[in-house]
Amino acid sequence: MIRPRTLVAAGLLLVVAGGAAGWLSQGNSRKEEIARALTGGDPRGAPALLTRYGCGGCHAIPGVPGADGRVGPPLGGLRERVYIAGVLPNTAENLLQWLRDPPAHAPGTAMPPTGITEAEARDVAAYLYAH
Repeated sequence: MIRPRTLVAAGLLLVVAGGAAGWLSQGNSRKEEIARALTGGDPRGAPALLTRYGCGGCHAIPGVPGADGRVGPPLGGLRERVYIAGVLPNTAENLLQWLRDPPAHAPGTAMPPTGITEAEARDVAAYLYAH
């Protein structure tokens, strides 16, 4: 016999899984629209920025040619993660701060200050949230 609590828990699990599947199955244009709203950036120019700043030397980044680094974590699916670099709750504002000056948030991190501007960080954040 299945207990009512088990049915409720199973139902909640399906709802949560359905929500995650909904995000994952959204078309790229919808993901980009959401990413723009969250960050105030435009993801279209970000691959060139990610290349210029050398991000792919340390990270695997989907859609960026040659971005196959293995020093840092892969950056695909970043929007679904709970934390940024294991230290900051995953919010757009925290991602922008992290992109500009990682050591300010995690002393001892291997990721150096990037030199990226605020506007560039917004574009990169939008790209990372859309992919």
